[in-house]
Amino acid sequence: MNHTPRTRTVVGCTLLVTALGAGVTACGSDGNPLSARPYDAAGLISFNGPTEAGKRADPDKPLEVTANSGEGRITDVTAQDSTGRYVAGELAADGSRWHSTSPLAANAHYTVTVSTEDEDGAPGRKVLTFDTSKPTSKKRLSVTFGPEKGTYGVGQPITAQLDHEIKDKAQRAIVERALRVDSTPAVPGAWHWVDNKELHYRPKEYWPVHATVQVHSNLDGVKIGDRLWGGASKPLTITTGDRIEAVTDAASHQMTVFKNGQEINQIPVTTGKPGFETRNGVKVVLAKQYFVRMRGTTVGIAEGSADSYDLPVYYATRVTWSGEYVHAAPWSVGSQGYANVSHGCTGMSTSNAEWFFDTVREGDIVKVINSNGDDMEPFGNGFGDWNVDWQKWRAGSALFNGRPDGPAPSDALRIQPAAL
Repeated sequence: MNHTPRTRTVVGCTLLVTALGAGVTACGSDGNPLSARPYDAAGLISFNGPTEAGKRADPDKPLEVTANSGEGRITDVTAQDSTGRYVAGELAADGSRWHSTSPLAANAHYTVTVSTEDEDGAPGRKVLTFDTSKPTSKKRLSVTFGPEKGTYGVGQPITAQLDHEIKDKAQRAIVERALRVDSTPAVPGAWHWVDNKELHYRPKEYWPVHATVQVHSNLDGVKIGDRLWGGASKPLTITTGDRIEAVTDAASHQMTVFKNGQEINQIPVTTGKPGFETRNGVKVVLAKQYFVRMRGTTVGIAEGSADSYDLPVYYATRVTWSGEYVHAAPWSVGSQGYANVSHGCTGMSTSNAEWFFDTVREGDIVKVINSNGDDMEPFGNGFGDWNVDWQKWRAGSALFNGRPDGPAPSDALRIQPAAL
């Protein structure tokens, strides 16, 4: 039998009655058991945690609350530590048992609130508290979030760099569940494991304009593996500016710049010539440098060869670590808007490059279309994250199991009724 609708009614009325006081009937008339003040449910349930003063629970062991046979059922359980972290759990469909499904933190203080109803439907409540013991190992996992605090374009991914490798999928799930990203306005997003020590987070679409993005780790004190526990990590807050997108059509040799969806400039450009074609796809501004000395030797061109170069370059906006920039190229003004003659960069006049340099910021979008070059790499050469479609992006999470949409499992922090 499915008790879910009744359970929700009982829990909602219980909370309201508690808030209003014993003399107020929030649901139903006098005599309705749902309107009664919750009784002490200590005799109805059993708890596997410590009850003796001074005794600490082993954080390696899951929590379990059971209803004593024939005396009623459990309707809701919440377990939360003193920092506000919830313990995920599952409640049996018949209300006979609740157990935790996420690890406890070490050296933490927990409050467990159990709501029940007896055979007559009267609501009960029991609040349990306990402390967990300290970690048995000194090995800690710390997380460094990026980028640095500041204002960025709407294409800026969040990065999480781990100081230890995490290869096991179950351990990855523990880590990922504890890395929280909250944006205002709220948008759906997901973590993606780039490798064993790095994760990237991005929304399904670009960030909203003028958003605030807060990132923090709840790993401190959480056991990840047999000899590895989570350590403290510094939180991060960034904001986003306007939505600036520069779209370069390598076939028409034109760059069109948009601000919040409206075209604000069109610039004649030149992109990579045959053998040095500019990469197609979405890139993200990595840095801006007023002056860069560019040498062909840094990208594998032999010194003294026909393609060798050594040039002072101004207003250089970097979009890949391998050396692709949008920059001033006064030597190719005659080809800009007509031909592709560069070694992979997007070149434009000095005045246009200065305007572009002053308009964009780190995290803004630079997209190239209709080039004969390779596609932008998703990782390792800058931020090509937006070239991964949403379903594949979520498949890189340890939590979503490749589901294209839906809430994160980490958001289901309280009860999850399940037949056991």
